[in-house]
Amino acid sequence: MSKITFKNLEFDIIDGKIFLTKCGNIARREGQEISLFNFCEVSISGENKNSHLGAKMAYSSEWNRLNYVSHVQTASRLEIVLRSEKVEARVVFDGYEDSNALRIHTEYTNISDCEIWLEEASAFTALGVGTIYEDEILQFTRFTQSHHNECQPRTATFKELGLFRGTGESQRKISHSNVGSWSTKEQLPQGVVQTADGKLFMFQIESSNSWHYEISDKSGIHYLYLGGANSTYGSWSKKLDKGETYATVNVALSFGDDLSEVVANMTAYRRHIMGKCKSDSHLPTIFNEYMHLSWDNPSEENTRKCAPIAKLAGVEYYVIDCGWHDEVPTHLIYHYVGNWKESKLRFPSGVKVTTDYIRSLGLKPGLWIEPEVVGFKNQEMIDYYGEDAFIRRNGKIVTVMNRLILDYRNKKVVDYMSETIRRMVEDYGAEYIKMDYNQDLGVGTDLNSDSLGEGLESSANAFADWVKSMTERFPHVIFEGCSSGGMRMDYKTLSLYPLVSTSDQVDCYKYPYIACNILSACTPEQAAVWSYPVGGINGDCLRDVTKEWADENIDEDRVSFNMINSFLGRMHLASNISLLDGARADLVQEGVAYYNGLTPFKKQAHPYFPLGLTTIGEPTVCSGLRLGNKVCLAVYNIDGDLHKDIPLCGKIQSARIGYPISSTAKIDLAENILKVDFTKERQAVFVEVELF
Repeated sequence: MSKITFKNLEFDIIDGKIFLTKCGNIARREGQEISLFNFCEVSISGENKNSHLGAKMAYSSEWNRLNYVSHVQTASRLEIVLRSEKVEARVVFDGYEDSNALRIHTEYTNISDCEIWLEEASAFTALGVGTIYEDEILQFTRFTQSHHNECQPRTATFKELGLFRGTGESQRKISHSNVGSWSTKEQLPQGVVQTADGKLFMFQIESSNSWHYEISDKSGIHYLYLGGANSTYGSWSKKLDKGETYATVNVALSFGDDLSEVVANMTAYRRHIMGKCKSDSHLPTIFNEYMHLSWDNPSEENTRKCAPIAKLAGVEYYVIDCGWHDEVPTHLIYHYVGNWKESKLRFPSGVKVTTDYIRSLGLKPGLWIEPEVVGFKNQEMIDYYGEDAFIRRNGKIVTVMNRLILDYRNKKVVDYMSETIRRMVEDYGAEYIKMDYNQDLGVGTDLNSDSLGEGLESSANAFADWVKSMTERFPHVIFEGCSSGGMRMDYKTLSLYPLVSTSDQVDCYKYPYIACNILSACTPEQAAVWSYPVGGINGDCLRDVTKEWADENIDEDRVSFNMINSFLGRMHLASNISLLDGARADLVQEGVAYYNGLTPFKKQAHPYFPLGLTTIGEPTVCSGLRLGNKVCLAVYNIDGDLHKDIPLCGKIQSARIGYPISSTAKIDLAENILKVDFTKERQAVFVEVELF
């Protein structure tokens, strides 16, 4: 027997077989059968799967046929080659100096003399999560998603989730499969497991389309399976000709003794792979006139009214959202999108005149686009592209929410949309482009595809390649990723953009439940959060409100509450702030300046969860950022008791309210407890703490 060790991995090689015996705190225990500890699951059509099809991914056709061939190891990478009669698997592990996280993918090559079809192909599997005798102790946290309710954690024991001791191996599993092009519409592709000894590990799957994870039992031991789509979950299969290779999605694992530590390690890893842009390196503030202001109806006139106020507030970018294009009324815009040429109806002098005006104020202008769609009534662009330029199934163009979906594997699409971005940047003057995506195309396309799922994957990869080419062609432009808020918030997507929309939540009192959890899903530098001081609550979408209304409904605490929502992430200021004056207007300026001052700290700090993750309805919400002994916390009182005790991991040396300076709330200290006394039921403070 020989061993391989790499970072927090250990492998045993016995009689031509290789077994993963330790992966962080996922490990084989004494007495457990070592032959079970394989780390690849790949099934080939026509080969025997020694388990029930349609149930679990375990016992794929090749899992026990794959023999160890070789490995290559450097300080930061380990590659292990396995081989059966028909397929070679090259499993790649990447490690990082500043994190215990591992990035893993597998490359499968057809080594037979004829074509083969893959029906499932794991990126990575690990046995040793726990045993069936610990189902009442082991816990799993998933992160549910929905429009306006992103990143909502749910924690339960394995037993509560359906895994418990029975006779033989169960057909039950803890799993989720995304199917479609909104990669995070139901759940984030991540999870956290608390093992029997109380330690945690976290995983993420980096797919911008379909993906699958599962936890289940194999001979009494729980395994974790991570991968993209497969034949059962996602209608995916892939033909490999002789010598052809398929590379899976990347997945990642991090480890820690508590929630803050495991997320900190994942955050450090994410900073290696996140999208980057020099113009965005100082995390500039953005004013976007969509939320509680223009919605889909921006105009030359409104921009001239709002941009000077945004400048006074201290922001750097002014973004014109949906509606700068197309000569149709607002309610028909989505029916006719696709030309992406300026609207003289709303911008009679031309968009360039307006962006030049924005620049004359010392601001940088931005424009919105939904580059993957054409309105179903835009016959001009439908005729221009032709049927093969759109996502199709069963010979028909897929139509979703009055839109047709472009296929970026088609050169005509790439050429037209590349010219569109050039026009937006060079002719219309955009220095910031918000790329949105407001519908899910479903299971995929059978056009030029091995299967529906493979068509979805290949078309999604083609779009990602195009986005990357645009960011490289226009390096001075900041590109934002958005999908009706956070419906495509995966790290394949987040590797393309320096910042991403986290939600389109319209109620500032509900936003803390998203903003304080979202740090578990992406880096603080990327987490774009709306701040709308003149915004609605209870689901109201404000339009054409008056100063009288604002004076009656918007007090100083509501303004500061909105500003604090965006402090832990990226500030996207919005709403008709021209209606604010006096102390309320000062609070907006103070908030922007305070946000800017957090940048050096934020770019190095890690998420910190003194109360754990939050759920909608909790009266107290608190999370923050930590770097060394410095902690910055957003603390919210939402219809709860006025006194809050926040336990911190260390003795407190000092604490102060950083924003708002004029807050009527008071703070006090007791050893490791931050005591906050609010004066109103709906109030927030941002606190700076120094620990010993």
